[in-house]
Amino acid sequence: MNWNKSKGKQYEDQAREYLVQRGLTLLNQNYHCRFGEIDLIMLQQGVLCFIEVKFRANMGFGGAASAIPLQKQKKIVKTALFFIAQNTRLAQHAMRFDAFLIQRRASNQNHNVNWIQNAFYAE
Repeated sequence: MNWNKSKGKQYEDQAREYLVQRGLTLLNQNYHCRFGEIDLIMLQQGVLCFIEVKFRANMGFGGAASAIPLQKQKKIVKTALFFIAQNTRLAQHAMRFDAFLIQRRASNQNHNVNWIQNAFYAE
């Protein structure tokens, strides 16, 4: 595993733990299909949550929030719809697309965490 994949997994695990502590249930981590990949698929009080995890070491180029452009959002939506088609028992749930942003603070090595529910919508 290369350094970037290893670091990415570390931040995805951190996000998963944060969300589990807040009552979400993990259904799948690093779901892959021919359309793309979703970092975390979780359930929160009957809502199916597709969560993209992003880390940025600094605010350059817009920070973590700018790392989920429209094209990436469309891939996530398409992948989510494929996941639901494969898991029809989940089709009755409402769904949403969240962003989990981890940003290194400028002053030290600590991180800011920002969980944005409904960060974008399926069109």
